[in-house]
Amino acid sequence: MRAKKQVQSQEELFKSRLDQMLDLKHPLFRLARAIDWEYFEQEFGEYYSEKMGCPAKPIRLLVGLHYLKNAYDESDESCVERFLENPYWQYFCGYEYFQHEFPLEPTTLVKWRQRIGEDGMEKVFYQTLVTAQKLGLLTASHVHKVNVDTTVQEKAIAFPTDARLYYKMEVKLVQAAKKYGIQLRQTYRRLGKKALMMQGRYAHAKQMKRARKETKKLKNYLGRITRELRRKTGVTVAPALDELLCLSERLLRQQQNDKNKLYSCHAPEVECIAKGKVHKRYEFGCKVSVATTSRDNWIVGILAHHGNPYDGHTLPEVLSQVKRMVGRSVKEAYCDRGYRGHTVTDTSVHIAGTKHRMSRSLRKWLRRRCAIEPIIGHLKSDGRFDRNYLKGTIGDKINALLCGSGANIRKIIEAFLCLYRKNTELTEILLKTDSFFVQNTRYLIGSVP
Repeated sequence: MRAKKQVQSQEELFKSRLDQMLDLKHPLFRLARAIDWEYFEQEFGEYYSEKMGCPAKPIRLLVGLHYLKNAYDESDESCVERFLENPYWQYFCGYEYFQHEFPLEPTTLVKWRQRIGEDGMEKVFYQTLVTAQKLGLLTASHVHKVNVDTTVQEKAIAFPTDARLYYKMEVKLVQAAKKYGIQLRQTYRRLGKKALMMQGRYAHAKQMKRARKETKKLKNYLGRITRELRRKTGVTVAPALDELLCLSERLLRQQQNDKNKLYSCHAPEVECIAKGKVHKRYEFGCKVSVATTSRDNWIVGILAHHGNPYDGHTLPEVLSQVKRMVGRSVKEAYCDRGYRGHTVTDTSVHIAGTKHRMSRSLRKWLRRRCAIEPIIGHLKSDGRFDRNYLKGTIGDKINALLCGSGANIRKIIEAFLCLYRKNTELTEILLKTDSFFVQNTRYLIGSVP
């Protein structure tokens, strides 16, 4: 089944259509006509049912809002608000007439992302590359050489400290006990809040012995609540409460030098990754592989990895994704020293910093490998890649693919803008030339006796 399409009402017969009001050379107007929207109707139609629920929102509206959201670095709420006041956004999302009401609630975008999942979001990313190929901006020769690197996609969590984690887990357990009707002997709400406050003050004053004492108090409070809930629930415990108790016991057991530690109560999948940066020793999130074309820097592969794998072990997976996206195998991949020890055999992998003799062409392309670094920087500064607000491991993968889609959309828009500026400059030159010719012609005609 397909989602509902726009239905023209009788009132709209007296309105002006958007394609009659807008500039036909505007980048978003041209991009709206370049994307194959029927592809999404065919691919996502299976996620809808005629006999269940209210009529679905148009698929083009949902896909278009996600493109615009990541291309212009907007949240779900601000994206819907900006849609209401921008006619080019409305035309891009498939509307023929200007809309004066919100088309959907921001939570609809959340539910739609959960519905299509990682596979559906990969199709959204794939269509940006197909559009670039159709416009002649991404050719087959671009894909022969790619640059590959990894970065960290940080999760939207506070910096983890033992005291804060103990207090937050304590609050969650007390709320869960109240929800399931379990009477606790003592909740330690006020005592825990006071201990957390004093721990922060002592640590700020460099009184570390007193700060450790307050941290120990918070740990004792959490241990008492966890053990009491285990005694009172027994074997018959709700799955959600059992998961919370397991996380609490894991938090109480972990030591400073342990692996796979818990760094967030609401996002237990978060990992601590050290990338060797001077200004930021540790980042909390997941590792993401990014593959860009060596020419023109198109993002042809972006993939989130969990478990903090070695960079060289992520290379086969991201190269296979590039092959799925563009339909061609990569001939040469240029990587940094973190990819030494890779297991790729069907692609020539060139590692930066090698000491053997090489040709002038190979040296040029290895220098070109550094171009991926500013691309990752723009992903984080312009495309919602610096802080991931989507939930769970699926949210990490979806956010990475959306950021890659937004980056490619920005490149297509920039290509249309360059063409638009060139046409505008050419028109101005012609107008100036014509006016000069007319003026001189009039002068010559007026001077004839």
